[in-house]
Amino acid sequence: MLEEYNVMQGAMTLYCDNLSAINISKNLVQHSRTKHIDIRHHFIRELIEEKVISLEHLSTNKELTDIFTKALDATRFESLRSSLGLCVIDK
Repeated sequence: MLEEYNVMQGAMTLYCDNLSAINISKNLVQHSRTKHIDIRHHFIRELIEEKVISLEHLSTNKELTDIFTKALDATRFESLRSSLGLCVIDK
C-alpha cells in the first residue's frame, strides 16, 4: 500500500525476545521439533525469505509489551511505563 503512495520502505523489523523462534525462522531445514508448527509461522518464514520482514532479538528486559500482557510487580510496571513515556497525573 505504501508503494502506491510512492513511499519506499525496506524490510519491516519485528523484535522478538525468543531466540529459538528467530533461529527456526532463519533455518530452512525442517526439524522433527518443527513439523507441527502452525501455518502462520510458515507465513512468517516466507516473509523473511522475501525480505518483507526481518526478526531481531530484543532482551526480555526491554520487552515493552509486557506491560499489556503480564501481571507485573510495581517496580517493573513503573520501569516499563516510563519507557513508554507515560507519566502519572495526580488529580
